[in-house]
Formats: sequence, C-alpha cells, structure tokens
Amino acid sequence: MHLPTLNALLNATALLFLLLGRVAIARQQRRMHKNLMLSACFFSTAFLVSYLIYHYSAPQMTTWRGQGWLRIFYYSVLFTHIPLAVVVVPAALAALYFAWQRQFIRHRRLVQWLWPVWVYVSVSGVAIYLLLYVYPH
Repeated sequence: MHLPTLNALLNATALLFLLLGRVAIARQQRRMHKNLMLSACFFSTAFLVSYLIYHYSAPQMTTWRGQGWLRIFYYSVLFTHIPLAVVVVPAALAALYFAWQRQFIRHRRLVQWLWPVWVYVSVSGVAIYLLLYVYPH
C-alpha cells in the first residue's frame, strides 16, 4: 500500500475514534470513552510513525501543483494543519496523563480545546491527502 494512503486511513480511523469517544463521554459511558480515546491515540501514533517513515524515505518534498482558489485553500489548510499537529502531540500526552492520574478536572479543561483541534488536524490531514493524491490537478 502507498504510505500516504495508509497515513490517510490511519488518520481517518483516529478521527472516527475521536468522534465516537466524544459521544461516549457525552452519554456518561466512561469505560467506552476511555477505550475509544486510547484507540484514537493508538491510530494517531501509528499515523505519526508511518508519516515519519514516509517523509524520511521520500526522495523529494511533496508539492501542490494545482492553481487558482484551490491552491489558496490547500496552503491555508496546510499552514494551519502543521503547527496545530505539532501542538496536539504533547497536549494529547498531557490529557492522557491527567486522565491516568484521575485528575479529571485538569483533563476536562485541556480537552475542551484539544479535542476540536485534534479533530481539525485529523480532518485537514485527510483533506491534504485528497488534494495531493486524489484530486486531479
């Protein structure tokens, strides 16, 4: 399988678990929430490993060849995706730590802003893949 395709699938799977985890906690299903969020972390970690392997072994940088408004859209998404993706990693680790330590107030405060950012990073990552490898340009 083409690594960018695998990366998009791992990212989309993490997104699915993020969404289901949010539903579970809204329904007070704490054990289900925990399992779903650990699954989101697992698939996000698998994505990160695969992504780093791909970019370490790729012979050149991937560049967008499209033109017009889609070019502006692509770079707007990319330039918000990258710094937010960097922020998600330590923030997700902190959220896991707070939950593990049963510091649920700190966990909840952190994930109030982390969850939507993580969702955006996952959605934008899949969108970047689609624009680079699926959309005909």
